[in-house]
Amino acid sequence: MTVTHDDKVVREFSKQAAGFADPRLNVAFTRHLDRLVRFMEPELDPEDVVLEVAAGTALVSRAVARRVRHATALDLTPAMLAEGKREADRDGLTNLTFTHGDATDLPYVDRSFTLVVTRFSLHQVAGPEALVREMVRVSRPGAALIIADLVRPEGGAGDPDRIERLRDPSHGTALTTAQITDLVTAAGAEVKRHEEFTFTRPLRPWLELSRTPDDVAAQIREELEGELAGGPATGMRPSLVDGELHFTHSYLHLHAVVG
Repeated sequence: MTVTHDDKVVREFSKQAAGFADPRLNVAFTRHLDRLVRFMEPELDPEDVVLEVAAGTALVSRAVARRVRHATALDLTPAMLAEGKREADRDGLTNLTFTHGDATDLPYVDRSFTLVVTRFSLHQVAGPEALVREMVRVSRPGAALIIADLVRPEGGAGDPDRIERLRDPSHGTALTTAQITDLVTAAGAEVKRHEEFTFTRPLRPWLELSRTPDDVAAQIREELEGELAGGPATGMRPSLVDGELHFTHSYLHLHAVVG
């Protein structure tokens, strides 16, 4: 039986869903959420009808729901949606809808939303260009398009995607900022502003969140330690912080306007 990339995504994120409620494991997703909301701030309007594409547990939708008319969180993994729904119910959010669906084939008519956002999805899906095209298609003219993602630094040594796939087989390809900009432009939106930043994070909780098998986790640790000792570059930019092994991710926040 052939296992598709979507099958891998559902399998891996079904395993990770419970961890998204654990602040110890989910720090990379929660730590910079406020920063993304601040980045989105100029585009938020009380009358907005928002779509979060590949929403996971709807962290972004839940963060902005009280600022807009309605938000819809769409994701491929039922377990992630269920976790998000539990959190939304606990917080008393009544204007947030959870929908199971494919980010590269959205179940909405053209020009349905006034703000469309996706976070940590382009590097995960098999067809990032299709995802961006769909985001633009369902946006009304003048709508804000917000992309927040892991990006690959220009000219970096090593192959970080190989390590990412060892940790999580559903990982696709981390794009550069220039590549994401090109996708957005080709889809018919105009990039207005962006910001890039890095985050140096501990290795252990990152591996625990994905429930990476012990032998694979040991291999990843060995490669990062080998690079620190002068071995081949992994692309993960490892470092020791207070004696604990860390690595560095680069992130992008991008705002575009749909034509």
